[in-house]
Amino acid sequence: MNVEDIKDGSEGPKMILVTGATGTIGRPLVDILHAEGANVRALTRDPQAAGLPADVEVTEGDPSLPGTVASSLEGVTSLFLHPRAAGDGAAELLALARERGVKRVVVLSAVNVDDDLAVQPSRYRGDRNKEVEEAAVGSGLEWVSLRSGPFAINTLHSWGSQIRAGDVVRGPYATFSEAPVHERDLAGVAARALLTDELIGRKMELTGPQPLTHEEMVATIGDVIGRPLRYLEIPPEAAAQSMLQHGFPEPFVEALLARYAREAGQTARLTDEVGKILGRPARTYAEWVADHAVAFRN
Repeated sequence: MNVEDIKDGSEGPKMILVTGATGTIGRPLVDILHAEGANVRALTRDPQAAGLPADVEVTEGDPSLPGTVASSLEGVTSLFLHPRAAGDGAAELLALARERGVKRVVVLSAVNVDDDLAVQPSRYRGDRNKEVEEAAVGSGLEWVSLRSGPFAINTLHSWGSQIRAGDVVRGPYATFSEAPVHERDLAGVAARALLTDELIGRKMELTGPQPLTHEEMVATIGDVIGRPLRYLEIPPEAAAQSMLQHGFPEPFVEALLARYAREAGQTARLTDEVGKILGRPARTYAEWVADHAVAFRN
């Protein structure tokens, strides 16, 4: 994301601690904050493998074990908190952050955070969106919650190997619809929440700009990379078996396929919050594919 995506309102250099700093959202967030002139401290479990800009401070720690993060909080004014990184340690970490003088927390959450916990697939892969958001709201700090829709990059993880191997993507529920959001847009909103006072106290639902079915997303990938891709619907049982063989936890597979079954044929949840906050249209799924075309080809 370009510097112009963050408009006025910046108060000058700050010390911002980013958890999950080498991940899908944390990595572009570090780049945006760095370009904007903020002092960035990137928290990671493996500093040697971080691969961050040379003048970004990299510090070692595990947010799920708050005691390992205490020294990294010194001098920090704002904190970006990733729910998978923090896990069940979020409340303790935020209490420690407040003691150390941190003033603001921006937490990544999800649009389905208020759904029954049992039907939230991401919980079975380690996300604790509900607990981390509640910890932020009750922390006594200024807070912002970014309730993200599905990451566009999930489609690369789901379909990338099939697309690299051929022109047919096999999967369940061709008519299931989502509005995938570009990770750079989420990072841009997070940066605005960290650098300005505009979003304090808000829980924002952040989606991509258009609902697309599985079938339409695969066709879009094909259009962008110049190949005649198509989505071939297979029975849910076959899809489940394939996911289990690829190492996905059984509870995650069950919850995900149950969600597909409930929502197939429905229009995906859609908001225009990204465009309102960034002052420009949210990036389309086709733009996201263009940014990741090499990964689909090679």
